[in-house]
Amino acid sequence: MSAATARVLDTSRDGRMMAGVLAIMLFLTVLAAAGGIAAARGSLAFRTALMHHATVQIVAADGHARRALAARALTALRTSPAVTKVEPVSTAEVARLLGSWVGDAATGAELPIPMLIDIEVAPRAGALAQVRASLTAIGPAVRVDAHDEALAKTGMLLTMLTALALAIVVLMVAGSAAMVLLTVRAGLAAHRDTIDVMHGLGATDVQVAALFRRRMVRDSAVGAGAGALAAWAVILVLGHLAAGAGSQLIGGMTLGQGGWIVVVALPLAFVALAALIAYLAVVRALGRTI
Repeated sequence: MSAATARVLDTSRDGRMMAGVLAIMLFLTVLAAAGGIAAARGSLAFRTALMHHATVQIVAADGHARRALAARALTALRTSPAVTKVEPVSTAEVARLLGSWVGDAATGAELPIPMLIDIEVAPRAGALAQVRASLTAIGPAVRVDAHDEALAKTGMLLTMLTALALAIVVLMVAGSAAMVLLTVRAGLAAHRDTIDVMHGLGATDVQVAALFRRRMVRDSAVGAGAGALAAWAVILVLGHLAAGAGSQLIGGMTLGQGGWIVVVALPLAFVALAALIAYLAVVRALGRTI
């Protein structure tokens, strides 16, 4: 059919309205998808970074006893087959870390500053338990804090955010599909007389459905393009801010190549879905089967 024939079933005001609503919905969909992907990647990077790391604390109040226990702990750790890396944390570094909470008291002699040893545990079952058993034998003042255990709730939060983002994407896609369906049905009702005339002139239901599909592709492409461009701009800005945040957790929340493929492909999939829904809805409403 010619372009003039295609305009018979076109209502520009309705098309602009639907394109505007689709732009908003796709903007939110792309942002939710990007947020879910970033949260999933951040959770994976977070768990990987902390999986086999732990910190040994020597918390004896007496300075001489603390140093003696630290020396024994270092010897036990360096000779343990369950430990692959041992790195004592300097007193100055510990004082700097505590300075945010206790201020200048962190450098004072009256405050018993614990001694810390960062370790990397061998990637095998029971390695951490073996380390704990060997250090417990030295004394109760020697403690082992596994990083992944201490921050397990943070990982759980990232997992929940990923699931929430996925749910939002599904709901937004379902809502957009429902809106396309309602728009098509409204168009059928509004142009019922015109469609009857077209049938009388020899047009088939499939040809009429193709006209609606063409219109839906145009309107949804305009909306998807506008919404996607706005969402991509926001993602780029947030990614730049995250990269400069200086946080290992936030820095790991990136899209990566696969994530960008998803957020770029979403508008295309969105337009294809809208066209398919419009075509099937018109064919079914006009009493034809494919």
